[in-house]
Amino acid sequence: MIAKEDPIISEEEAAQYDRQIRLWGLDAQKRLRGSRVLLVGLGGLGAEVAKNLILAGVKGLTLLDHEKVTEESCRAQFLVPVTAQGKNRAQASLERAQYLNPMVEVRAQPERAEDQPDDFFLQFDAVCLTCCSRDLMVRVDQLCSKHDIKVFCGDVYGYYGYMFSDLGQSYSYVEEKPKLVKPSGNSNDGPEAKKAKVDPNETTVVKKTASFCSLKEALEVDWTTEKAKAGLKRTPVDYFLLHVLLKFRTDKGRDPDPQSSAEDGQLLRQIRDDVLESMGLNSELLSDDFVSYCFSEMAPVCAVVGGVLGQEVVKALSQRDAPHKNIFFFDGRKGNGVVDYFGPQ
Repeated sequence: MIAKEDPIISEEEAAQYDRQIRLWGLDAQKRLRGSRVLLVGLGGLGAEVAKNLILAGVKGLTLLDHEKVTEESCRAQFLVPVTAQGKNRAQASLERAQYLNPMVEVRAQPERAEDQPDDFFLQFDAVCLTCCSRDLMVRVDQLCSKHDIKVFCGDVYGYYGYMFSDLGQSYSYVEEKPKLVKPSGNSNDGPEAKKAKVDPNETTVVKKTASFCSLKEALEVDWTTEKAKAGLKRTPVDYFLLHVLLKFRTDKGRDPDPQSSAEDGQLLRQIRDDVLESMGLNSELLSDDFVSYCFSEMAPVCAVVGGVLGQEVVKALSQRDAPHKNIFFFDGRKGNGVVDYFGPQ
């Protein structure tokens, strides 16, 4: 992470970010305004995250994507014009992204993330990885964790989406809580009068710390232990679905394609059987019908997951409010999401 000066909020910026400053305070906005973020992957989810970070007012956002704009790209995300088919996705997204907030330095780089040297990732305060292979995400996470750089990963597969965060082994933040007021009654009052009461008109800021594990640790839970088995019924099946989809991406170099849904569906079921067997789990844990709902990026799901992912990046950079620890799953079929922790306790 590069050294940075204490950011100064100009009058123009104070007017631009007035609502946010009122919401989370000037210090939090200054930390956000001094932060540079790398966003890898400009699919539907990446576009949502880019929008949220630019509007929040980070100092700089670098868009890194080597893929070309396709017809599906135009349907899945709103930053590329329909006339940009065949052009680089990051470069095609730049104009509309910059227009969202001229105060943010937005850059586009049309290279592969896998080809970037380690020093490239160390320029940023936070790295957000979408559309990436498991190997790349693990590599970048391990690198950044050594340099106190926050790492986020996320993807959308049809109706399903997830985000992961690694904020380091000792992440500090502040949280605003209602203030407890000590009773002023005398000793003759009853026990209820002696209890501290919540004052709805006053709040107090509490400093807290949280410890996060690496992506590698989160994905390598040992499900053969008694403790893991005991918690299996409470574990979202989305966690195992994520393993299947990441393995598909590793094996095929792409995500499930609607144009080859029958073939890809059969392969997904086979990968499910192999993945769950390697974990010592029954393949019935993930029912066969999951293959009907994990093709393409669905814009509404991108909006939800992108909103959560963008907000988590903002919270981490501003060090304001409790972060999600450490994986958020969203199921568009049910319209609900869940946060759960995976990794060493």
